[in-house]
Amino acid sequence: MYRLKQKVKSSTINRIAFIGNYLPRQCGIATFTTDLCEAMAAQYTDTTCIAVPVNDIEAGYAYPTRVRFELMERDIGSYRRAADFLNINNVDLVCLQFEYGIFGGRAGSHILSLLRELRMPIVTTLHTILKKPDPDQKRVLEEVAALSDRLVVMSESGSKFLQQIYNVSHDKIDLIPHGIPDVPFVDPSFNKDLFGVEGKTVLLSFGLLSASKGIETVISAMPKIVERHPESVYIVVGATHPHVIKNEGETYRLSLQWLAQQKGVESNVIFYNRFVTLEELVEFIGAADIYITPYLNEAQITSGTLAYTLGAGKAVISTPYWYAQEMLSDGRGVLVPFRDHEALAEQVIKLLDNESERHAMRKRAYMFGRSMIWSEVAQRYMESFERARVERRHYIPAGLISKALDKYPGELPTLKLNHLYHMTDHTGIFQHALFTVPNYSHGYTTDDNARALLVSILLDELGNSESLELASRYLAFLGFAFNDKTKRFRNFMDYQRNWLEDSGSDDSHGRALWALGTVLSHSNTPAFNSMSGWLFEQTLPAILSTTSPRAWAFALIGIYEYLQKFGGDRRACQVRDELAGRLLILYQNNRSEEWRWFENELSYCNAALSHALLTCGKLIPNKEMTDAGLESLDWLADLQHADSGHFVPIGSNGFYHKGGERARFDQQPVEAQTMVSACLEAFRITGDKFWDREARRAFEWFLGRNDLNLSLYDPTTGGCRDGLHPDRLNENQGSESTLAFLQSLLELRLAEHSHLSMEVLLK
Repeated sequence: MYRLKQKVKSSTINRIAFIGNYLPRQCGIATFTTDLCEAMAAQYTDTTCIAVPVNDIEAGYAYPTRVRFELMERDIGSYRRAADFLNINNVDLVCLQFEYGIFGGRAGSHILSLLRELRMPIVTTLHTILKKPDPDQKRVLEEVAALSDRLVVMSESGSKFLQQIYNVSHDKIDLIPHGIPDVPFVDPSFNKDLFGVEGKTVLLSFGLLSASKGIETVISAMPKIVERHPESVYIVVGATHPHVIKNEGETYRLSLQWLAQQKGVESNVIFYNRFVTLEELVEFIGAADIYITPYLNEAQITSGTLAYTLGAGKAVISTPYWYAQEMLSDGRGVLVPFRDHEALAEQVIKLLDNESERHAMRKRAYMFGRSMIWSEVAQRYMESFERARVERRHYIPAGLISKALDKYPGELPTLKLNHLYHMTDHTGIFQHALFTVPNYSHGYTTDDNARALLVSILLDELGNSESLELASRYLAFLGFAFNDKTKRFRNFMDYQRNWLEDSGSDDSHGRALWALGTVLSHSNTPAFNSMSGWLFEQTLPAILSTTSPRAWAFALIGIYEYLQKFGGDRRACQVRDELAGRLLILYQNNRSEEWRWFENELSYCNAALSHALLTCGKLIPNKEMTDAGLESLDWLADLQHADSGHFVPIGSNGFYHKGGERARFDQQPVEAQTMVSACLEAFRITGDKFWDREARRAFEWFLGRNDLNLSLYDPTTGGCRDGLHPDRLNENQGSESTLAFLQSLLELRLAEHSHLSMEVLLK
């Protein structure tokens, strides 16, 4: 690890792009990115600095002219477009601000699709480095580290975690402090009249308000503080975090106000409910006698608010989160236990009683902060940038680069949802279509609405802004389909919304569980999760009484998704083990050297059986199940491989009985979809690129690489034709076929962009 100190007088880097949130968006990362970009521009006037912010709202923000391209948080396509923009606009270096929560995808994984395509050095500042990351967080940060030429941390703890937990070489890490404004060392009384608190002792906390800030601890300490120092006031500066406002409103702030009233200190607590400018913030800090950061969790590797107040020479009391432990050592501040208002009150009183000790602490903090002012920090960042450019082994000038097809597979079709919307009304999705027109006479099915729910959740994960409205309709349909008496889903409903049965097919029940498990694993919408969780719990036991192996397989894939979030659910694990055991026994009883399959017939949705065993083998874990899943899928892939190389699914007009003649037609879209899903799962488990190629080969069947060289996908509607006859296409575009295409496309996009790159893992 290098502590960069030598000042850079000039730079060979002509154009730098800063990626991260940017003012006027209200968040700490936006403030940091803006300050860093402006500090670099001020120090290096010959270097052009541009910004690429991330928008969390569709309208974006009123950015300054320095912003040249905008990312949409959940639109993965914008990340690839940003990479193209940076590659062709002569950018010499990219400086990324990485924080899990600001980028779309699981654990911010959308940013990987941008980083993978960049052709210039990348220096990444890590604002969060978790000591106990979940698997997605660990994988994403490891790949960010692998794709970055240098990593900037702001604390010794961050460097240690990178090396010990994420296996990053210390030679790749630069320790550069959090930047702060250069402010004079002033007496707190100088600014108090600006806020009407002259003659008062001011305690201060600031930052975007959320429950993790621990403000209630300070308010609970105020009665004891006021009893000793009646002139004390506690000022809380900052608006409620926009995401908190969106999801919870002002509940937390109101609870704090009620707490102050309950404690009898409402006249000693002041809330300044606004996102303040830097100039205002400096004035507030200047007026503070003691600054307090009462955060509730140790897992914070940096804090801009603490850096600002320390550098301004304030007496600081903080809970012992990681960054505070380092910054306030050597007498630069005081630490108190988490959530301990008694200890906090004691330390505040102690500092207020001992003025000489408080001022000595202030001076130590101010002198320490001189190396953190933005002009100094900008020079150290430039040293890191220069080092990244020099050390890059195979530096490629900015610009587009050609790739062979085996290195850069064909582009996936543009997502088009016209036909999906066309087939959906306020009840749900229609089952069939006459050409592209919904066929009212065949009504709706739970089977198709479960498929549609799964697709809408994948759309939401990829950032489609309208998918939640669709998901709500499809989930409502499943809720209506649930029969409380039988604990089963009904399946067929006519156009007048009359159910045609008390219990639907085994397959529709299994497919509904698959969709509900996907909601619970992938959705961040609390209402969806609550309803899906209730339905999943009510209907899971009934799958044990079914007899269809495909129903078991669909349910097992759904249980696998569910257990990604709720791995401790014993009943779900027991149902999984029972169904997986049944599938494994089927395979063992029917398998031979010539026939490596679960039954004596290949019929419909065949690859789902292999897919289910693969998920169970991975999660339990059970090597026998994994081996059976891979062996059966490999046999099926070979069987569905034409001499000319394209995918040929088992035909539905007779299927394929062991020892009999295989039906070539009619070929159905669900066969391609289940093959895509199963092969992608095999690729995730093995890392073998063979499975990625097989998934794409099956998907290409939709696009015209098939027996008739005709495209089942209709790019004019976004729908998919219902099948391939011996001499023609089935021109109807029903729900099953359209959803099969969309699910395949979305799963390939997620595999390509949202999950960890297998290539990086295997290097």
